Amino acid sequence: MPEAPLSEPRLLLPVEGMTCAACALRVRRALTAVPGVASAEVNPASGQAEVRGTAPVGDLAVAVAKAGYRVPEVTFDLGVGGMTCASCVKRVEKALSRVPGVLEVSVNLATERAHLRAVAGTEEAALAAALTRAGYHLVAASEAAAEDPGASREKRDLLLAAALTAPFLVGMVGLPFGRDWMPGGWWQAVLATPVVFVLGARFWRAGWAAARAGTGNMDQLVAIGTGAAWGLSMWLLLRHGAAHAHHLYFEAAAVVVFFVLLGKWLEARAKRATGAAIRALLGLAPRTARRIEDGAEREVPAAALVVGDLVVVRPGERIPADGEVREGRSGVDESALTGESRAVEKEPGAKVATGTIALDGRLVIEVRAVGGETMLARVAALVAAAQASRAPVQKLVDRVSAIFVPVVLAIAAVTLAGWLLAGADAETAIITAVSVLVIACPCALGLATPAAIMAGTGTAARAGILVRDVDAIERAQGVTLVAFDKTGTLTEGKPRLAALHPAEGVTEGDALRLAGALQAGSEHPLARAVVAASGAVAPAANFRALPGRGVEGVVDGRRIALGSPRLLAESGADAGALVAAAEAEAAQGRSLAWLIEGDRALALLAFEDAPKPGAAAAVAGLRAMGIRTAMLSGDIRAAAEGVAAQLGIDTVAAEVLPDGKVDAVAAWQAEGARVAMVGDGVNDAPALAKAELGIAMGTGTDVAIEAAGITLLRGDPALVPAAIEVARRTHAKIRQNLVWAFGYNVVGLPLAALGMLSPVVAGAAMAASSVSVLTSALLLARWRPKGDAR
Repeated sequence: MPEAPLSEPRLLLPVEGMTCAACALRVRRALTAVPGVASAEVNPASGQAEVRGTAPVGDLAVAVAKAGYRVPEVTFDLGVGGMTCASCVKRVEKALSRVPGVLEVSVNLATERAHLRAVAGTEEAALAAALTRAGYHLVAASEAAAEDPGASREKRDLLLAAALTAPFLVGMVGLPFGRDWMPGGWWQAVLATPVVFVLGARFWRAGWAAARAGTGNMDQLVAIGTGAAWGLSMWLLLRHGAAHAHHLYFEAAAVVVFFVLLGKWLEARAKRATGAAIRALLGLAPRTARRIEDGAEREVPAAALVVGDLVVVRPGERIPADGEVREGRSGVDESALTGESRAVEKEPGAKVATGTIALDGRLVIEVRAVGGETMLARVAALVAAAQASRAPVQKLVDRVSAIFVPVVLAIAAVTLAGWLLAGADAETAIITAVSVLVIACPCALGLATPAAIMAGTGTAARAGILVRDVDAIERAQGVTLVAFDKTGTLTEGKPRLAALHPAEGVTEGDALRLAGALQAGSEHPLARAVVAASGAVAPAANFRALPGRGVEGVVDGRRIALGSPRLLAESGADAGALVAAAEAEAAQGRSLAWLIEGDRALALLAFEDAPKPGAAAAVAGLRAMGIRTAMLSGDIRAAAEGVAAQLGIDTVAAEVLPDGKVDAVAAWQAEGARVAMVGDGVNDAPALAKAELGIAMGTGTDVAIEAAGITLLRGDPALVPAAIEVARRTHAKIRQNLVWAFGYNVVGLPLAALGMLSPVVAGAAMAASSVSVLTSALLLARWRPKGDAR
């Protein structure tokens, strides 16, 4: 391969997994095969590849992965200052994506943040420089963390603009009544000039920065429109003198700037309200803690706690870290974190979470997680990630915003030329063109989707429902069937041994001792129930688990097995007279286990796992929404159908092995159903991923939560219909906001071009478009799950 010219773009790509020269050769071959790569040199000692060419970084990373190695990644979450509309979003994304090493960029106008994936080694300084070149700036973490950066300045500018434009507004009110309250021509110039060029300087600066970058934004439309109105008025004033005052348009230029500033201020307040969920979550964590040191309590910063510390929480105080109760008992208010309105009783051994409140007792807690590993931090991170995600419909908005400003400028030019050709005077033509420029508002387009997502996911989080991303919101729309795992999801997951039927010649105590020996040490819920009933017994020898069926081992020299009806059938053992008892127990919805020795059933064990209080309400709520329900269970059909009948569930898939849950979901999908799977265990994760929408109980395993699109922070199945409802409401709000945003322009632009809107009315409409979209999104904050009295 010929040597690449030095002018080719150069990228240092980190590569993990190389151990020798042969590895370097494989990586080099993989990279040079990527279209756009001019040359590649790989150094296994430094773990870097120097690549010259124009190939996208993502293609290089894929090529390295296919060769059996890995390009390490880092993420950035940056505050971006200076964005004003949807066009800005596209510009910021384009500027950041051009930085060498950046793999993916997502910019959110509502939060004014950019989320990036980049190869390790990408520097924040390079990202900041790219933003500066594009006319924006990086907002420092300290500034972003401030409660309201710049708010006092914006409020001051708005009040000053209101004072300077008040005489114009008074004059405009008087005109319909034949009152001449408008200031004289020179007074108009004195009042309007600082409004347009000092208080409105932000529009000129941002508009000029966009022009230098070769793109357009809302600021250009405002600057050109108000500048044209001011320039025309000044020319008329100098030509005709103050006597021409009522034919001047200083009031239009000044009032438009005032309305835009007012809209921006209201918009900023609404943005802060939509982002209140994350701030409220993070605000739950206390700043100090009482750590036990050398037997005494000492107040320390909560950030100084480490895993293993013992901390004291007094009644009325917030818990400073995730942990486990070591001493004391207390009701704990978890409502702010999980949405649970009732106090949850905690005693030694119970788990507690950061930010929850001890109500009526003193607790000593052993710290188990701090900082970003706490449940509170993870919840806040999930909500933030969901709010930063982009809806598929946003692609349409991006395409529109990319051409919006040039199209509006073209419409304004055509309007100006058309009115002049129609015989109108220059004043009328210019003012009509100004109205076109002013009413066009890409702000509302940029805010429509993210504002609804922020409000919807934030409201859901307050109710204990975590929506992972916008894809989950999209997928919730078409759900026609909700499939529940039984144990731990619909039931408490704390079964008790309800009945034991020994075979002829076997005593109940002997059967219970043998079963207890087999289950000693097991953490399975049914095993714990057996151990609790049998008491302390010596564990079985040669213990072996039989996946999906049961266990076996040697007790007192006898090989004994304990397991499901499936295990009984596989063993060929004779159940004898116990068959009738099994049928009766199953009819009551109880789970069955057989104690087996050789070809004989020694006993039948029946377990009862009470349905959760919200299970029946969940099924009824889904039915009211027109959604079918199903239940997956490893129990025999009679027992599973007994539970389903109690709860009103339509369909039952019984005797399902762990890997059979995916097959059951696939079968329902093949019948045309769009399935939401609800589960909490490790063996539910594949089915959660297979379903159109996975809903995990937050009381379950991390694996299940990672596989799900929606997580319910408390194990209440009644939250399932609530989760689908809030997702659907959020999706509907996105569509409604886009109709508002497009509607303003579809209706307003033709009216302005036809001369039916003055620049002042156009400015008010433009400001109203953004505010109405945000206000509409904030209506989602009123949503509460049914039965929530808060």
